[in-house]
Amino acid sequence: MSIRTATLNGIATIEIARPEKKNAITVAMYQAMCDALLDAQLDPKVRAVLITGQPGIFTSGNDLEDFMQRPAQNTESPVFKFMQALLQCDRPVVAAVTGAAIGIGTTMLLHCDLVYVADDARLAMPFTSLGLVAEFASSLVVPQLMGRHKAAEKLLLGDPMSGAEAVELGLANAVLPASEVVAHARRMAERFNTLPPAAVRETKRLMSRPAREALTAQIAAEAEVFGKALRGDEAREAFAAFFEKRKPDFTKF
Repeated sequence: MSIRTATLNGIATIEIARPEKKNAITVAMYQAMCDALLDAQLDPKVRAVLITGQPGIFTSGNDLEDFMQRPAQNTESPVFKFMQALLQCDRPVVAAVTGAAIGIGTTMLLHCDLVYVADDARLAMPFTSLGLVAEFASSLVVPQLMGRHKAAEKLLLGDPMSGAEAVELGLANAVLPASEVVAHARRMAERFNTLPPAAVRETKRLMSRPAREALTAQIAAEAEVFGKALRGDEAREAFAAFFEKRKPDFTKF
């Protein structure tokens, strides 16, 4: 297992800890993160959740080898259970991002409450380059957040964002030196220890309520298209090129 969890001073920490694989996320890791989020909601001592990675790498996204061997078959798959657990978490969720946050490494941030990124952060959603489509309701949230034209750069072209641009576009709260990000995010999470917990939970629920149905529907719609794309020729070529360490050739499609 490459997910570390700990609860200290009211903060449940979920740490992606697989640096030897650039924190690539496997099916088992999704399940572990889902379980950790659910456990946090059952613990009355937990006032907030902190999600972080390793120094210099938040996550490179899905572990492609594991992903191809164990593709998500339906919304009961661990990746979708993680999405729902994060979407429905009633505790404030704070993210601390250093280095690369690729694919779901970026889209999960859309569903966190506070996001702090390093000045070395590089966020990207390169789904189309893999012959796939946007996930985690990013096709809905990203255009709402930054407007259609910027969203097209990020979702259609897969252009990356720096930490500063992520703040500018509304995806993050602040950019800090890499060595300070996790400590700052923890301090912000610990502020919830001094606030009335029911009021915080209810306020988060009210903030989330208008969009929850639309987000759930969009995740399901994306999942249907994503599954078809994953079985398609474009994805097959993209994945083959990745494993063969060559550029994909999409001119034949």
